[in-house]
Amino acid sequence: MKLSDIRTALREIPLSPAKTLGQNFLHDQNLARWIVDQAQITPADYVVEIGPGLGALTRFILEKGARVLAIEKDARLANFLRAHFGHERLEVLNNDALKFDPRALFAHRQVKLLGNLPYNISSALLLNFLEQPSSISLWLLTLQKEVAMRLSASPSTHDYGALTLRVQLHHRVKYLRSVRATVFFPQPDVDSAVVRILPRDPLELPARDDELLLKLIRTGFSQRRKQLRKLLRTRVSDWDRVASHLDINPKARAEELSLLQWIDLTNFIAPLPRPDTRLTKIEHFPIVDKNDRILGYASRSQVHGNNLLHRAVHILIFDEAGDVYLQQRSRWKDRHPLKWDSSAAGHVAASESYDETARRELKEELGVSVPLQKFLKLPGALRTDHEFIWLYRGVVSGELVPDKCEIETGTFLAPTVVDGWTSARPEDFAPGFLECWKAYRRKTPSRS
Repeated sequence: MKLSDIRTALREIPLSPAKTLGQNFLHDQNLARWIVDQAQITPADYVVEIGPGLGALTRFILEKGARVLAIEKDARLANFLRAHFGHERLEVLNNDALKFDPRALFAHRQVKLLGNLPYNISSALLLNFLEQPSSISLWLLTLQKEVAMRLSASPSTHDYGALTLRVQLHHRVKYLRSVRATVFFPQPDVDSAVVRILPRDPLELPARDDELLLKLIRTGFSQRRKQLRKLLRTRVSDWDRVASHLDINPKARAEELSLLQWIDLTNFIAPLPRPDTRLTKIEHFPIVDKNDRILGYASRSQVHGNNLLHRAVHILIFDEAGDVYLQQRSRWKDRHPLKWDSSAAGHVAASESYDETARRELKEELGVSVPLQKFLKLPGALRTDHEFIWLYRGVVSGELVPDKCEIETGTFLAPTVVDGWTSARPEDFAPGFLECWKAYRRKTPSRS
């Protein structure tokens, strides 16, 4: 929209732009078109637009053929969008974007997020939509220039800090261009910038304990001018040895460490356990016939290499709110690494029953022991990796303690979110879980 169109629309609504809501309307149409072009939107995309205002970007996004969810907090602007962009591919949600649950987006195969984020809540909004796991494949955002500089900063610069590392841990950030305040009405007090954020390949960075890593980063940047030696002395007794290992100045401050050095520091303090491959080589499983009767025993490699029918258990663990825990399989798994899977799962060993295996796997993988309901049995087939599977269900009230050898990460999700995710992107999941989840939902269609 041109500046004159914006003034006219605001009088008609009527609306006096509120600074507290970040209501600064873009009136440079060439810039709006350029911003949308950077997202490389196609008709296959589902685009979430935060703070569409009067639709400066919305118009160009719709021209690309994508479906659009426009999240607008101000009801007057939401009604304006509905009236002026009445389009079958546009849904206008009158809501606070901070209250929107991004996990609902898993129901869409290819999601991109665009927006001119309000300056006063930009960091909180950003972290909400960057929460892992995420279905978003690209973020194209106009931010306060200072925030954009922080997100894209490099080590040993003034802008480099805890927010930088938190975002760059799972994403790559590119500063695209600065944007003058004069292209907005009313003009904000500061300039803006456009950044593009893309998810990292999960294997791009070494394995690490993300929770500990972020704690160390927060501590390190809590007093920027202090040396890490002093800030981390309760965790590191021999800092000179650590500095030598990281190849840094012993007097280094937090801003001098790269992301890789922060990860190395984390792994030096708390080395991650690695799976013992020798154990998997000597494991023997029962091999069975089409009626699940034991025919004999074979090694893991023989079972998998020859696609022999064998036995397994899958366990779905729910919290008291009814959400189910999904684990992301470790990067070290020989089958389906980094795929999402049941809460816990495993092969039935030579001397075990299904029930014994379920109890053992739950304790080994999630560190808990709870009563398990034997829920249903799936026959061995190609789609279950030639496994006869007994599916169990349990409920936990306390914290889970995932085994870092077995599990990359994990999260609780509403069953409806899992339904949408498995439908939109089944390739994200281990095939055995897909079969278990389908069977489970057929028997529990009324569960949320």
